[in-house]
Amino acid sequence: MRALVTGGAGFIGSHLVDALVTEGAEVLVLDDLSRGRESFVNPGASLVRADLAGPEAGEAVLRFAPEVVFHLAAQASVPMSLADPAADARTNVLGTLNLLEACRRAGTRKVVYASSAAVYGDPRYLPVDEQHPLSPLSPYGVSKYTVELYLGVYHAVHGLEWTALRYANVYGPRQDALGEGGVVAVFVERLRRGEPLDVFGDGEQTRDFVFVGDVVRANLAAARAGSGRALNVGTGRATSVNTLVARFSALAGRPLEVRYLPPRAGDIRHSYLADGEARRALGWEPAVDLTAGLKMILRDR
Repeated sequence: MRALVTGGAGFIGSHLVDALVTEGAEVLVLDDLSRGRESFVNPGASLVRADLAGPEAGEAVLRFAPEVVFHLAAQASVPMSLADPAADARTNVLGTLNLLEACRRAGTRKVVYASSAAVYGDPRYLPVDEQHPLSPLSPYGVSKYTVELYLGVYHAVHGLEWTALRYANVYGPRQDALGEGGVVAVFVERLRRGEPLDVFGDGEQTRDFVFVGDVVRANLAAARAGSGRALNVGTGRATSVNTLVARFSALAGRPLEVRYLPPRAGDIRHSYLADGEARRALGWEPAVDLTAGLKMILRDR
């Protein structure tokens, strides 16, 4: 397989590149290195540093002529999208259109797109399945859903296959505590510094934490299955922040200092994804439970 990975120097993308190289694929990484690190890129892959919305990115796609494109590059910060929605749209929407045009011209067979649970907004019921109403609460969520619509158009007009994977809260080694970093990455960084863990609200809010290795396997499966579908990638399980603190304490072998702070405005109280459609469409299921995943992060720290 000739595979192009946008954002392949980032958290999820670099793990995906590792897996593709291990499978014997010829891999090109396209990344502007604004958040990613060149040191994360597997030496068995090639790297082109380019802005996704710029002409260099399209030219790189045309030269490489990938069979499959794994599109993970994005502006992934919700606060940033609220502060500068135009910049969010430039990267996430216009950058993707530049990529899709290049894919069309290069004869790419399929695009596997990293979407987000942010397309759903505040859950009306749980677990959130793919039939849940789409009501994003941020420009980031809007941009993620907009790309799903464009993928449908490019298939209808140009025959480009696609699968969109709507990620839950992905965690794992190499995750940055800044930018797209979730609560797991933030807690790991605070542990490293010997600082207390900050919990906003009462800690009973829940999220669906899915390990990066499981997300990688979903991407690999989507290269060959699930075409024309938007599929949730999560564990189907809700975990409270207090439970997360307890898991970290158990692994540390001691009670950890926790600071409970006022709730943050706009935070969703409860969210977790139904994963049955991905299981059926991709033959995939999450394999790494939370404790095992946290152990891998702490070992890698």
